[in-house]
Amino acid sequence: MEDYKRVLDHPLIQHKVSLMRDKETGTKDFRELLEEISTLMAYEVTRDLPMKEIEIETPICRTKTRVISGKKLAVVPILRAGLGMVDGITKLVPAAKVGHIGLYRDPESLEPVEYYCKLPPDVGERDLIVVDPMLATGGSASAAITFIKRRSCKSIKLMCLIAAPEGIEKVHEDHPDVPIYVAVVDDRLNEHGYIVPGLGDAGDRLFGTK
Repeated sequence: MEDYKRVLDHPLIQHKVSLMRDKETGTKDFRELLEEISTLMAYEVTRDLPMKEIEIETPICRTKTRVISGKKLAVVPILRAGLGMVDGITKLVPAAKVGHIGLYRDPESLEPVEYYCKLPPDVGERDLIVVDPMLATGGSASAAITFIKRRSCKSIKLMCLIAAPEGIEKVHEDHPDVPIYVAVVDDRLNEHGYIVPGLGDAGDRLFGTK
């Protein structure tokens, strides 16, 4: 497996993704499953957090043990579907700050345009986890990472639920320094830019809209 692409194929993740794919899964269950999968994925995405040794006293004796060394994290969902992944991550890392970035595609130039971006003021000192359930063409994710980098952020990971090979290739081509964590790599994109087999529009299924 390429170093930049990490497929987190734990049985619990795969099982929950299968439930999310089912068109009969309603909004409530879809939302809960996405949060649960995000927690499971965050466990792996944060595996390389630096540690430090401290000394504490247990009920038995004093001992040396290890804790996270205080590295600052931030979660940045790509609006709107990325919002469904935030709580799953912050359950594990409650001290993480949360930024937001929203994009739309200009109908004439077809270029992505940033319409909203609010990041922690010390974003340059933080490790950022950019989240979006679906990585289809990769255009939005790549643009979001570009806009975030312009704000002095140097350490970025991308975490997605389902990805198409085309999206992975696009992000890696534009941002070879950004590791991509996914639960599943699907077959392809169809003529409408949807991931096949995918799970439909994640935002609509998450919020009950069309």
